[in-house]
Amino acid sequence: MINKIVTALLLLAALCNPVAAETTIVFATDATWPPMEFVNDQKQVVGYAMDFMTAAGKEAGFVPVFKNTAWDGIFAGLAANKYDAIVSSVTITEQRKKAMDFSDPYFTVRQALIVPKSSSAKSLAELKGQKVGGQIGTTGYFAIKAVEGVEAKSYDEVGLAMEDLNVGRIAAVVCDDPVAANYALDKYKQNLKIAAIIESGDAEDYGVAVHKGNSKVLELVNKGIAAVKAKGLDKELKKKWIGQ
Repeated sequence: MINKIVTALLLLAALCNPVAAETTIVFATDATWPPMEFVNDQKQVVGYAMDFMTAAGKEAGFVPVFKNTAWDGIFAGLAANKYDAIVSSVTITEQRKKAMDFSDPYFTVRQALIVPKSSSAKSLAELKGQKVGGQIGTTGYFAIKAVEGVEAKSYDEVGLAMEDLNVGRIAAVVCDDPVAANYALDKYKQNLKIAAIIESGDAEDYGVAVHKGNSKVLELVNKGIAAVKAKGLDKELKKKWIGQ
């Protein structure tokens, strides 16, 4: 009898509690990309993207859960339905849109060239015959490979590329500008600098990737993104994580 009463009370609480009716969305993220997504000293996955999606969830009625996932398998995992979505500084491209659906953009970046402070290079073209590092499978790495004569060196994590640059193993690194600022203007500010926004400096939009045809998750995420922007919460998060 007691068990039946407890069960009834729990059911009543669930019906009365709106949070219980919210949808949980599992987001994969490669938490090696500060300040957008990374693991802090308490081993928690944190960053701009985490705060943005948490705020979006409150606005749209979903609970985000973040699953730290290596970049080299993150898209395959989405295709295999191992999680609902990816929020991991994924640039929206026409090629990627063939394999997955994307939310509305939630952040805009440009590719930055990071070099030692002693370097006079202002473009990738000036680094022909030298090694330039980037995280494999990213738009930064693709930008390196597009320049003839420059040797593209791939890394599983952008932080490893920055470490090699800091000790002189490579000539430069290319990555998204907020990440470049985190390393060149903070962690390695004594040795590194941002030389330029590379080549044309075309802006790139980050979007949340979802499994092709998953309209339910896409609609919830888009609803949350729109609300966060409408309330100016994204500007507050930029000040917190990026200083803009």
